[in-house]
Amino acid sequence: MRVLFVEDSARLRYSVGQALRHSGYAVDLASDGEEGLWQASTLDFDVIILDLMLPKLDGLAVLERLRSQGKRTHVLLLTARDAVNDRVRGLKAGADDYLIKPFALEELLARVEALCRRGYGHKSNRLQVGDLEIDTSAKQAVRAGHAIHLKPREFQLLEYLARRTGEVATQSEIEAHLYNEEAEPMSNVVESTVSSIRRKIHLPGMPHLIHTRRGMGYVLEVRTP
Repeated sequence: MRVLFVEDSARLRYSVGQALRHSGYAVDLASDGEEGLWQASTLDFDVIILDLMLPKLDGLAVLERLRSQGKRTHVLLLTARDAVNDRVRGLKAGADDYLIKPFALEELLARVEALCRRGYGHKSNRLQVGDLEIDTSAKQAVRAGHAIHLKPREFQLLEYLARRTGEVATQSEIEAHLYNEEAEPMSNVVESTVSSIRRKIHLPGMPHLIHTRRGMGYVLEVRTP
């Protein structure tokens, strides 16, 4: 999952960015409203964390312009404790949630995860595809009772496919959700990562779950014989 964090405080930008990365998110950062608007307008994100008090262009203006462009990305607002009117205006302008500063990182991560689930129509932190179970909070995958040991990037890709069960995900869509703007993936990284996941989740005598659509991409689904 890919997250944009727009915050002018360098210290907060760094600490939250690190926490998000350690939780398995691809993270892009912006230090002012104009830069945040440009990134949010040109790139696809699962969640945008948007501070209201920003230089050049305030967070509310960024939010209003994104919604006027038809962008439906879930937005989490960061506000001051006494900024009740700003929170109300933000929610009316299309924000999905808000968090009051100062906040606990654990709460921010939980809210981001909840917005990611909502974006894909899931209310639970557990995804199930046939006998494959994925716990998005614990970052664990189990198939038919067997724990699957995945690298962070492998888990991210499997989670992304699971959230889109039955839908074809193209290579460019996968890259866009797993890598931030600063990380340039190698040409075959998606193919090799999918191959590794296939080996790890496959059990003898069990059907394959990840399928290739030639010239299109990959789909995670249970297929009947």
